[in-house]
Amino acid sequence: MQEWIINVLNQFGYFGIAALIAIENIFPPIPSEVILTFSGFMTTYTQMNEWMVVLASTLGSLIGAILLYEVGSLVSQERLAKLLQGKTGKILRLKPGDVYRASDWFQKKGYAAVLICRFIPIIRSLISIPAGMARMKMTPFVVLTVIGSVIWNTILIWLGSFAGTSWRSVLEILDSYMLAILVIAAALGVVIGIFAYRRKRIQG
Repeated sequence: MQEWIINVLNQFGYFGIAALIAIENIFPPIPSEVILTFSGFMTTYTQMNEWMVVLASTLGSLIGAILLYEVGSLVSQERLAKLLQGKTGKILRLKPGDVYRASDWFQKKGYAAVLICRFIPIIRSLISIPAGMARMKMTPFVVLTVIGSVIWNTILIWLGSFAGTSWRSVLEILDSYMLAILVIAAALGVVIGIFAYRRKRIQG
């Protein structure tokens, strides 16, 4: 998979980045970490610019998120979970529980979940579905998706650029500290949730 991703990025540049990230949002087995860190590395030996790479990857993230939002607005949670019990789930490497987990995140954290979950593997893609099911307003959905995607994409792209030919070491570090990343994301969610709750009370 890594070699195929690298070949696509080398051949198509910015367009390849946007396309692969959009597909990654819909097809989680394609690892965004590989796409983004290698894209960062590419800026060290090509004329590609880091911020243009961030822009291309964020555009891809948004396209994929909106497509899954539309799926959520058309398909019920139960139907999607049932679908993942069969061959579709095996192909996508997704389980029915992943759908319910994303839905729980959205129910507990509300709009903040759309932002927080951009940093969590698997859930990063699926969170758009319960947002669609809940008919979340498109403007805040787009804004929160873009903010979360810019942060996540920028970090990995610049890490890949900094690591250079050792960009694969970034993937090993991410695997080692994934639990810490999840804890930080959860803590961020609590802070955002408290802020949103207090703001709502003040406005109410």
